[in-house]
Amino acid sequence: MAAQQSQGIQTLLEAEKEASKIVQQARQYRVQKLKDARAEATKEIEEYKKSKEQEFKAFEASHAGTTSTTQAALDKDTDAKLKEIDAVYAKKQDDVVNTLLQRAMLVQPELHRNLKKLTA
Repeated sequence: MAAQQSQGIQTLLEAEKEASKIVQQARQYRVQKLKDARAEATKEIEEYKKSKEQEFKAFEASHAGTTSTTQAALDKDTDAKLKEIDAVYAKKQDDVVNTLLQRAMLVQPELHRNLKKLTA
């Protein structure tokens, strides 16, 4: 009877070792799957990044010409407005100076409104 118990215990120990090995393999498998998934995600992120960067460079290249064209148009418009301002300045300069001189020479002295007259 002792031999049967010993053999039963031995069988249980072997089953426990087998179960332990299976659990260890499952853990290793899970860890490996996580590592693989992480590597795959990193790879996909890099590919997505590269594709978006290429799209941006293509967009930038297609709009670079319009930027220089727009800049040239703005420069031309600015020059025209500056010439117009200079022309108006030259035309009205004398009138403004004369008006300022007339106003400066037209002085009408009067007592300040807060000054009270002293009665003697």
